[in-house]
Amino acid sequence: MNGVYLIIITFFIIAVILITVVLVALKKHQNKVIRSQVERLDREKNLIASTPVYSELSKVESIVKNDQMEEKYKNWQKRFEVIKNEKINNISDMINELDIMANMKDYKNFDSKIAKVEMEVYKVRENANELLDEIKEITVSDEKFRTIVTKLKSKYRTLNKEYNDNKEAYLDIGETIELQFETIEKRFLDFDKSMEKNDYDEVTHIVKALDTLIEHIEIAIKEVPNFVLLSEKIIPKRIEEIQNSNKKMVKEGFNLQYLNIKYNMSECKKNIKTIVDKIKVLNLDDCMFELKTLLDYLDGILDSLEKEKSAKKLYLEIKPSFDNKYKDVSKKIKEVYKSLDELKQLYDLDDIDVDGITSIKKKLDSINNDYKKLIDKEENRKEPYTILVKELIGLDDTREDLNILIEQEIDSLGRLHEDELRAREQLTETRTLLKQCKLTMRSYKLPIIASNYFVELEEAREAIKEIEKELDKKPIDIKVLNTRVDTARDLVLKLYRTTTEMIKTAELAEMAIVYGNRFRATHKEVDKGLENASMLFSKGNYKDALDISLSSIELVESDIKEKLLKLYE
Repeated sequence: MNGVYLIIITFFIIAVILITVVLVALKKHQNKVIRSQVERLDREKNLIASTPVYSELSKVESIVKNDQMEEKYKNWQKRFEVIKNEKINNISDMINELDIMANMKDYKNFDSKIAKVEMEVYKVRENANELLDEIKEITVSDEKFRTIVTKLKSKYRTLNKEYNDNKEAYLDIGETIELQFETIEKRFLDFDKSMEKNDYDEVTHIVKALDTLIEHIEIAIKEVPNFVLLSEKIIPKRIEEIQNSNKKMVKEGFNLQYLNIKYNMSECKKNIKTIVDKIKVLNLDDCMFELKTLLDYLDGILDSLEKEKSAKKLYLEIKPSFDNKYKDVSKKIKEVYKSLDELKQLYDLDDIDVDGITSIKKKLDSINNDYKKLIDKEENRKEPYTILVKELIGLDDTREDLNILIEQEIDSLGRLHEDELRAREQLTETRTLLKQCKLTMRSYKLPIIASNYFVELEEAREAIKEIEKELDKKPIDIKVLNTRVDTARDLVLKLYRTTTEMIKTAELAEMAIVYGNRFRATHKEVDKGLENASMLFSKGNYKDALDISLSSIELVESDIKEKLLKLYE
């Protein structure tokens, strides 16, 4: 038992010794840290005191040449004296207090005191640096401003040379530019005078003014020749060209009143004068836009005059052809009328059979009356040729339709039996429906027409040709003829359904894509789907384009199908 007690006592003594050693070591380390903090603050204080303000002030002293600069110099001296003799001394006292606290191991008050000292050191250091920066702003201003002005002078000489090398391109505007150059040269002289006086406040304003003036004259040097070229040469030449063309074309019989050229050219000249006045004072904002807008307008007038010339040429080309074709149609109508009584006796025709010919005769008379009015407009210069040629083309299209109708009527009346007549009527219907399909398909101008349409179109055409072949036979097999008629009718109806369905599908697809465009910017999935639908539409795959566009829009609007069908109907 005594041995156990002895071991316990030994361990206890060792533990006490170890704890004592550790505590002593911690105290020494803490003292060392505190001392290092005090030494750091003392070094920072000394760095502030050694700020090279005096050396910079000595530089300022040598360039003081006016009251304003002298006042600044004295103010800087006073501020640095306050920093050095008051604030730094105050920091020294505070550091001494910290040193005493460290020696007395007054750690509780030391922590709060060192925070105050660090804050004071920071404020004084910032004040000293701020003062040094203000002084350096003056001491380095001479070199800084001279460097800037040297670059500006180099740029000025380059611009001056560019102007003198191309002086003829500036015309009257050159006087204003030269005055601007004189102003810049005066500002350079003002700069030298202010630098001699060390009046750096005024120097700052002069340098800024020089930079603005040279930037403005640079724009003028580069842009004015273009303005002059447009305003003094190109546009006046366009106006003269339009006026000369107008006089010549009016003498040649053109009606150009709708262009109101005399007034519009007068307004253009006024606009040119206003723009030139702006250029003369180097107010160049929007001048190029205004000149280009004016030039585009004049080019548009010239384009209209060229269209009138082309329209007259086309009109004079179409007119003789129209006269000949019109006489040919009139001749056919007269021949039908001459043989009409004989046809009535031979084929037992009634008034209904004759109505087609009568209707064609009335329409032909209407075309004749409209054509006379058109000639009157031409001879009396009541309308421009761009309108006359459209009317003439319209009359020619109507005449061509009547020619087809006359041929159909002649074919109908040229058969001998009722079955032949019925077959001819069926033939006419299928032709009309086929023509309607083609006209309908043409009118919608689809990007691509599906191949099945052309297959069905060719089948319908071949079926109609088969009817024609049967009708031309002597004698005619009525059963075969009826079979041919039924087949042709079914094929044309099939083509009609294909045409209608294709156009409807294409229209719905196009409407869906256009409707869906409003969601593209906010819905990437819709944008991607519509992009795919547009690609399919351009390739003629209208059904897939419709399905994809609808499914894409349904992500945003679930009832798009109902909306689209209502809109289509």
